[in-house]
Amino acid sequence: MKSIIITNNEKVYNKFIKIMDVVYLEESNYLDILLYVRDKIHDGHKLLTHPLSGSIKPNETPFKSIMISSTTGEFDTQGLLIIEESILTAQKFINNKPTPNWVERVLDDFRVIDLSLMENVIEKLGHI
Repeated sequence: MKSIIITNNEKVYNKFIKIMDVVYLEESNYLDILLYVRDKIHDGHKLLTHPLSGSIKPNETPFKSIMISSTTGEFDTQGLLIIEESILTAQKFINNKPTPNWVERVLDDFRVIDLSLMENVIEKLGHI
């Protein structure tokens, strides 16, 4: 299944833009990415990766990358439930303790972690 990466991580964008469809939402935060993906699911795209993948809490990192189908089709009810629950979870964490204003070195570490998660899933899906 062809897919699209939705990301606010420049490392993910730079690595995959030449081999896949990538929507780069440069000025977006973690929650913005979840909301964008939710809207795409409403448009008929299928959720391909879990929005809360990885061991980093939504209020710890500003970066998130999620894969959805590039084509639209039958409404993804399960994907919508997952993204809606993920939005609620992220809001809960962020409201409890907002994402810190990390120094660039730490931000780069979070970019690398997010990139690694995408590399692993893309390899498993056979996109590379």
